[in-house]
Amino acid sequence: MADDKSLEAIRYERGSLQLLDQKKLPHESVYVDVPDSDAAWLAIKDMVVRGAPAIAVTAALALAVELVNLQTSYQGDAKDAATFIEKRLKFLVSSRPTAVNLADASDKLQQLTSRASTLEGANAKTVFSCFVEAAEQMLVDDVVANKAIGDYGAKAILKAVGVQKNLCVLTHCNTGSLATAGYGTALGVVRSLFRQGKIETAYCTETRPYNQGSRLTAFELVHDEIPAVLIADSAAASLMASGRVHAVVVGADRIAANGDTANKIGTFSLALAAHQLGVPFFVAAPLTTVDLHISSGEEIVIEERSKTELTHAFGGAGHEIAAPGIGVWNPAFDVTPARYITGIITDTGVVWKDENSRLDVGGFASGNAEYAAVDAGATEVGKENGNKNGNSLPNGHQEEEERRKYRPLDEKAASEYLAMVAPLAERLGGSPQDWNIKEVGDGNMNFVYIVVGPRGSLVLKQALPYVRCVGESWAMTLERAYFEANALRKEFELVPEYVPEIFHFDHPMAVIAMRYCEPPHIILRKGLIQGIVYPRLADHMSDFTSKTLFFSSLLALDTHKHKMAAAQSYANVEMCRLTEQVIFSEPYMEAPNNRWTSPQLDEDVRALREDIELKAEIAELKARFCERTQALLHGDLHTGSIMVTETSTKVIDPEFSFYGPMGFDLGAFIANLILAYYSQDGHSATEGGREDYRGWILQTVSDFWTSFAAKFKREWDRSRDSPGDAYVPAVYNSPEVIELAQKRFMEELFCDSLGFAAAKMIRRIVGIAHVEDLESIANVDVRAKCERRALNCAKLLMKQRRKLSSIAEAQLKLRIVQALETPACRYTHSFARIEYICIIGTSEFTLRGNPMWCPISFCCRASREPSQETSTVMANANSLNLRREDAGRSLTFLGRKRAEQK
Repeated sequence: MADDKSLEAIRYERGSLQLLDQKKLPHESVYVDVPDSDAAWLAIKDMVVRGAPAIAVTAALALAVELVNLQTSYQGDAKDAATFIEKRLKFLVSSRPTAVNLADASDKLQQLTSRASTLEGANAKTVFSCFVEAAEQMLVDDVVANKAIGDYGAKAILKAVGVQKNLCVLTHCNTGSLATAGYGTALGVVRSLFRQGKIETAYCTETRPYNQGSRLTAFELVHDEIPAVLIADSAAASLMASGRVHAVVVGADRIAANGDTANKIGTFSLALAAHQLGVPFFVAAPLTTVDLHISSGEEIVIEERSKTELTHAFGGAGHEIAAPGIGVWNPAFDVTPARYITGIITDTGVVWKDENSRLDVGGFASGNAEYAAVDAGATEVGKENGNKNGNSLPNGHQEEEERRKYRPLDEKAASEYLAMVAPLAERLGGSPQDWNIKEVGDGNMNFVYIVVGPRGSLVLKQALPYVRCVGESWAMTLERAYFEANALRKEFELVPEYVPEIFHFDHPMAVIAMRYCEPPHIILRKGLIQGIVYPRLADHMSDFTSKTLFFSSLLALDTHKHKMAAAQSYANVEMCRLTEQVIFSEPYMEAPNNRWTSPQLDEDVRALREDIELKAEIAELKARFCERTQALLHGDLHTGSIMVTETSTKVIDPEFSFYGPMGFDLGAFIANLILAYYSQDGHSATEGGREDYRGWILQTVSDFWTSFAAKFKREWDRSRDSPGDAYVPAVYNSPEVIELAQKRFMEELFCDSLGFAAAKMIRRIVGIAHVEDLESIANVDVRAKCERRALNCAKLLMKQRRKLSSIAEAQLKLRIVQALETPACRYTHSFARIEYICIIGTSEFTLRGNPMWCPISFCCRASREPSQETSTVMANANSLNLRREDAGRSLTFLGRKRAEQK
């Protein structure tokens, strides 16, 4: 069999693009140069290149070539470069408005380059490079997706028709290597069947008026030596009626959320005939062809082409053959209603009809899951089509049903699973024997496998039906995998530089396959334990949180979109209930899940449970968690959910994702940094030996909040004309009122963040699922001392959060708690930029110093009655609930430098 690679419609290397002129096929194979987007627009319009996937890839690569050749002479900055790209993409989309792949690619590339233009150090060259790399990846991904479509489609047709060999399949137009980056969609299904030895005959229609079937599909079939027969469009119904067609498979240019499909004119006629004659009718297209913005085919814009394609020979290129003056209607596409479609084959699985005979393409695309069971689809085929050709359900059908039932995957089963999912196996390369699989899940909930093959790597994550760190006695929903996949996709859409790409999601198996964050990436928590400095951490995490929180909130969305998104996320009820239980309830009562370092912290836990003020505060925070739907949250943003290098940050594991209060995500990240801050004495050879590193953590907390606040407000300022309904421009119509609204919003958000941070810290010390930062401290007494500091800090933050107006003041509280638990020491140099009188127990302390990096001094004097002006500070200090047994000593604590003992 000939090599289909010679049928490339697209030849590309960086800086150069050539297209096979399909108007000259099958008699001439001529490649034309496409140096820029102007040339690409004409090539698409004139059908030099055609097919929705190929059009999208061509447009992207043509602009990539233009940018590569423009880099040396372009004079604009990063923002100008992003604007230039946006304009050129919009121009390219106008060449073929019906093809959703082109519009979808344009939108994604615009978003990517827009974000690239806002990164620190961005310039025109970095923005152009970002676009070029993304366009090149489209070329690679399209081939992988097409082969997956071919394999899924072959299985689906075999199941639906009940015939295992000598199949006769009919296709329409051209959907092969010439319509894509390679292999094809509907014709890719035919190729896969042929390679399995299942095809007897492939029928292709001529596809009037442009004859893509007779010129292009026939060319590919002959080239691949697939047994094939060309028929007139008008002969298709008679051929089906004769019983010589087992199935029809066609491509698609756009698929609506309800399954209505726009494809080459004549597709609807084929679907009607197939429906009437009981022949399964499939649509094959990548998931990018689905347009969730349109609910039905009625909203699809149908392109009308030149009348000369009908009135003149050779699709308009030859002499006139119609009567002069005749009126012409020449639509390029028609819309096939979903009720006539048996199933839609995508690169992630097959959408079958449900029990109500509906194709829930919208639900499938949103979840990107193979959740529509093959048995339901195949049964529906039998019911709807009446099996007029004698087709019956295959005996192997029960095996497929069993395969789709949930089962935990060990390393061997994970390898077998990957081998059955074509795009994942293709990505890894080789065979299962060549793959290295290692289970690395050290979390509390899931199996996590790193899989490395000859060609590539990935992470395979599977949810378990119970809490892993507890066991099967604590059942847990598998649906959390669905919400995690949705959250990862949304986050990737907003901040792709900080989120691993999802390759595959299998709903029944609760399996997610995603990009592997390769070494030197490690879990942030482990890096903090080792004392590694991450200079970009605060910048990257403030980017991630500012964008994910802002663009999923009412500041950016209208109320309809916001409520719809919030309603969908609220189905993650079990994970929210778990959070409510382990964070807002159990730590404050006797509960079997609770544990702490005993007996060292027994008294601290007793005091916690008797603290009336603390219980009132946690009740308020719980109400905000349960009732407030501000934005889409990661839901568990701790340092174990972040992969890092010194220059890269990736956020993973959003299985607790839901719409909730923004401060919950911000507080979670801050809380885990504070826990790391207090744990450092447990990872140092001597107490105070990591003072510099502790200072860096504290500075990271400050930098994170400061940078987040600035970036969040910047997005707000940029989006004042957006559809966001929170602050309607007609109402907030002056700089003064906007400034006041922003000030109050950020003050409330800061207060929330501190409160949720405190709640997270308390849970990690006296509740279930502690943190490795503290748990890995071998010396129990040292661990208890670190935990007590963190616990005291958490109580202080929770109770006093409304009085803290800045992150600097919060930092000061953290340093006070650390200092009060440090052996008495003295440092002679001091800065008197701040002075407080603090009375703790029977001792009065003067606190001096800058709250950031300067020394913090405590000078103990004889006890006296506090003056009225010190009463507020005294109350704050007393709320620490700390004791000083050696109150008579002088103490000075230096934040960054190790102080000398005196």
